[in-house]
Order: sequence, then C-alpha cells, then structure tokens
Amino acid sequence: MFSRTVFQATRQAARRPSPFLTPFSLAPSSVSQRRLLSDVVRQAIDKAVSSAPVVLFMKGTPETPQCGFSRASIQVLGLQGVNPEKFAAYNVLEDQELRNGIKEYSDWPTIPQLYVDKEFVGGCDIIVSMHQSGELAKMLEEKGVVVKEEGSNESKPE
Repeated sequence: MFSRTVFQATRQAARRPSPFLTPFSLAPSSVSQRRLLSDVVRQAIDKAVSSAPVVLFMKGTPETPQCGFSRASIQVLGLQGVNPEKFAAYNVLEDQELRNGIKEYSDWPTIPQLYVDKEFVGGCDIIVSMHQSGELAKMLEEKGVVVKEEGSNESKPE
C-alpha cells in the first residue's frame, strides 16, 4: 500500500544497473569496505524519508509485517496513537537497493528503521526502549503526529 509510492516511482525513472556490486560485509565496517550510495538511491531515500512526518522502513507492510521486529515496531506506533495520515511505511523486501541502501543511509545495520520529522530515531530495540521510558510518546506529541483523543482539550477544567 505505502511502499511503492515514492521509492519505486523514483527508481523506475532511472533504470540503471545496480550500483551495489558486493554484499554488505559482516565484518566491522571501514571506509574501504563501505559502499557509497548512488545519487539516485540517496535521492529516492531522501524523498521517502520526507514523504510523511513518521516513516518506517520495515519488512512487510503495516497490515502484514514479515518479521517480529517490524511487527513490534508497528504495534508500538499504534499504541502511541500515531496518526495514519502522518505515517508512511516502506517495505524493504520489495526492493533490494532500498533494503541495502537504507542501512547505509542511516548507518544502522538492521531493519526496521524509524524516522520522525526526517530524523533517524533507531531500530526496534530503540523504539521499544523509548516507548517504555515515555520518551517516544513525548517526542511524537511534540511533533504533533498523534491522534488527539475525542473530548480532550488543552485546558483541564478546575
């Protein structure tokens, strides 16, 4: 539903051989081992990160997550009350360049990855930790991306 919008459209406009010639190394990264993102892939990811105030790169879709970490991340965002109109998800399983590129883009080795207001927040472990501490709720509320409860208002009756 969400995943094919920005990334696929941008990628299809520039049909070139994949800039990724070798798989990511499992060894610690160094400058010589790291690949550089192509401009096309970087621009597509920039556009995806900018597509909504809350963006999740995940395995599967919000309706059908394909891994437990993606499922947990979606559940936390749901518990936090993230407004669906301010949320976009991208299925990295649909595009190998996106799957590899997002890891290099954020310098984070795992998926899912959460971005809020174009800033990288972290993966599932950080999302869950921030949820448990209340830090995620505070951030999402400050960014204005949560659904307001019916009948709630800014001032409380005395």
